Amino acid sequence: MSLIWFHRLLITTAILFCVFFSAWEIVAYVRTNNPWVLVFAVGFFIAAVALGVYLWNLKKVLGYEPNE
Repeated sequence: MSLIWFHRLLITTAILFCVFFSAWEIVAYVRTNNPWVLVFAVGFFIAAVALGVYLWNLKKVLGYEPNE
């Protein structure tokens, strides 16, 4: 198991958490109509997208070049 594989696992877990929490906050916004709850939902959705982009470009970001 390489360190990059474990890093990908942690990032994927963070993405899933952000998506779940964003959905949770949207449900809470529908119930309470509190604008701050909507801010949290949007913020966590943006974080999930940003982490997804990071995960997609992880090898480039880390400068990883596999041995050929």
